[in-house]
Amino acid sequence: MFPNRAGRPMDHNNLYHREYKALLKKAGLQDQGFTFHALRHTFATALFMRSEHPKVVQSLLGHSSITQTMDTYSHLCSKASAVAPQTAWMRLSVRLLLIH
Repeated sequence: MFPNRAGRPMDHNNLYHREYKALLKKAGLQDQGFTFHALRHTFATALFMRSEHPKVVQSLLGHSSITQTMDTYSHLCSKASAVAPQTAWMRLSVRLLLIH
């Protein structure tokens, strides 16, 4: 929720048309198809790419359940899943070397 100039909750139409569209125009991106929802998706993507915990992402996005978050963004976890077995193997290898 964003405050307006009077400190009250900003009407979503005003936020979109007065602020967001003006920023896109200033950046020269007004004809590139960037939606306001794309900001939300970009934010969530950035969090997952930083390996943020899904429950944190759920909370920040205001999803009512982790299922909603994971149904939408679980494909972003594949990178972490691919790296996890290698990381676990490396940790085990280091521990074994330290024991001997």
